[in-house]
Amino acid sequence: MSTSPDRNGKRSAEPGTPRSRDALRAAQMYYLQDLTMNAIARELRTSRSTVSRLLSMARETGLVQIQINNPLDRAPALEREIRYRYGVEAHVVPVTDLVSDSDVLDRVAIQAARTLGPLVDSNAIIGVAWGSTISAVSHHLTRKVTHDSTIVQLNGAGNTQTTGITYASEILRRFGAAYGARVEQFPVPAFFDHAETKTAMWAERSVKRILDLQHRMTMAIFGVGSVGAGIPSHVYSGGYLDEDDMRILSESRVVGDVATVFFRADGSHSDIVLNERSTGPELELLAQVSRRICVVSGETKINGLRGALAAGLATDLILDERSARTLVQHS
Repeated sequence: MSTSPDRNGKRSAEPGTPRSRDALRAAQMYYLQDLTMNAIARELRTSRSTVSRLLSMARETGLVQIQINNPLDRAPALEREIRYRYGVEAHVVPVTDLVSDSDVLDRVAIQAARTLGPLVDSNAIIGVAWGSTISAVSHHLTRKVTHDSTIVQLNGAGNTQTTGITYASEILRRFGAAYGARVEQFPVPAFFDHAETKTAMWAERSVKRILDLQHRMTMAIFGVGSVGAGIPSHVYSGGYLDEDDMRILSESRVVGDVATVFFRADGSHSDIVLNERSTGPELELLAQVSRRICVVSGETKINGLRGALAAGLATDLILDERSARTLVQHS
């Protein structure tokens, strides 16, 4: 049997192997034919414990997706309200007020990974922005076989303390492994010291190749950075910005960023000085990608999220229930 490590380091069957076919067969019997695990074990001539493991595998690998329709759930109403106000497809993750910020992030990341899977197809070029939220999403991706697909890094990750390669490449590697896609890194700093350096680098053929891939993206997935987030955005906590940079952001009334490109509450961004040195994609380019999936966890990111929505950066929004309530109540 051919196996490979899953996101938790365990061994899981490759698609098309006898074990994956058994998992699909067991799932069909259990969920569609209402057979008991004992009955499935007899039919497959195996043990009940093996059937239990096959059903777990079917859920973990995305063969089975479980949906609960609760008529008393507030999430669908919030999703409709967000869709009406902002024109995006919303996926609201139910959470209570007692759940910690880190647990909220984990639940949002799981939902984002499950939402993303069915949208990924062969011949796709998927732009991925590094950050705390997308890093969490990358840990929960379920495997899906695609062909001739590419994962491209949206913005550089280096700063004066680190190249950022290890951090960003791990996120990209998980996306590539999940979808059997080629990974294209962007080995430049997050911010150049001088705008002139960026202009010169953007004329280099090795860099232009990555920029060309970004221009041909069919999908982008990103979080929203915010200075005061409950779980600090990596760009603000990882040594990418010094005191002068933070002062400039404050004076420019910046509320957040996507892929290290900053914007104000009304979505404006073209005259923000730091964007001239940022290696993130031009927001006008990002707004032209056909599918743009924004993942947000935590109410402290709402101002940044409003700015991103005002700039038209998202077609799909995945966020927790508390943040969704804040978004619609204070619009």
